[in-house]
Amino acid sequence: MMRVLLASYGSRGDVEPIAALAVQLLGQGVEVKACVPPDREFVELLDRYAIPSVPFPKSWRSWADQPSTAEEKVFSVDDYVGQHVAVTYPTLVEAAQDCDVMVASGMLHFVASSVAERVGIPLRFVLFSPSLLKPQPWQPLAVAAINAHRASINLPPISNAMEFLFTARPWLAADPLLSPLSDRQEMQLDRTGAWVSTDDRPLPRDLLAFLDAGAPPIYVGFGSMRMASDSARMAIEAIRELGHRIVLARGWSDLATIDAEKDCFSVGEVNQQALFPRMAAVVHHGGAGTTIAGAMAGIPQVVVPQAADQPYWASRVSALRIGAVHDGPVLTSSSLSLALLEALNPKVQKAASAMAQRIHRDGAAVAAKRLLDVVAQPLVTAKAGKHDPHSVS
Repeated sequence: MMRVLLASYGSRGDVEPIAALAVQLLGQGVEVKACVPPDREFVELLDRYAIPSVPFPKSWRSWADQPSTAEEKVFSVDDYVGQHVAVTYPTLVEAAQDCDVMVASGMLHFVASSVAERVGIPLRFVLFSPSLLKPQPWQPLAVAAINAHRASINLPPISNAMEFLFTARPWLAADPLLSPLSDRQEMQLDRTGAWVSTDDRPLPRDLLAFLDAGAPPIYVGFGSMRMASDSARMAIEAIRELGHRIVLARGWSDLATIDAEKDCFSVGEVNQQALFPRMAAVVHHGGAGTTIAGAMAGIPQVVVPQAADQPYWASRVSALRIGAVHDGPVLTSSSLSLALLEALNPKVQKAASAMAQRIHRDGAAVAAKRLLDVVAQPLVTAKAGKHDPHSVS
């Protein structure tokens, strides 16, 4: 039986697509295990779909008070890379020992190629935004730390940081309408469409009662982003000023309602596929997963980008005229009101509804088929008789 290792070290936006691919592979009789952070929400996600898991030793949420990317206030790139290598490499290389192929994402770019090379299996590294392939100043600085680790496991040094981090031909799991490729794209990519699994969980009864009690509310949620302490107040005041009710997602910033008024309902982790179609609009940080969830629901979005690929998704929402971009990462009631007024324009609502009919929903199925083809026709290195992790097509 074919054995596939799916691995991600990152936020829900990195882990949930891996689960979607796992569902497709399991449905075809493939033996799958997923290597992900041990955060409760990720464990529950994998358990929901009966996906066998191998947890990394350090939760993703435990990094919440630290810089989340190498671009953000990193004092030492060597330390940054070294910390991620120490947390992820031992678990990943052990999990890969009996596998035929590996798919990796998130912060595993520091170790995935070394693991695949060490074990001798093909690797596909997946990105959820083409903007992540834009060269960054820190990347050449990471080579020394990567090579120090590779020397410790008897692997040769690297010279091309981008190719090591993402492989020579990464996968792009993003909808082609939401994310068209530029003619100037420097690296070759294999596009599969976004990896989304069907979520059939019912909404909680008290939330359903709230939704049924009035007009469609506006959703506000920022996932794992660290938001300013007054973000909830600013959002609630802005939305109330426009005469709408609010569904407030607590997220990792633990946003909370500001009073006992019945026009605001607080939720934790919730089925966005069921919730978003019942919203008038969604206000969010611009993660790849939330952006496509809003697009699939056919409702206007207000994106408040914070970091990483979020400015890119904000720009795409604006370019497609399916929403608005908030002016800056910090909310004020007036700035959010302006963005919401733009997003709630009937022309924007019409464009968002039309876009929902065109979104591709088979990305994970396409990826599963391609992965099965990779393993069915493995490429073998001439000198070692092993799969070349950088040559899988």
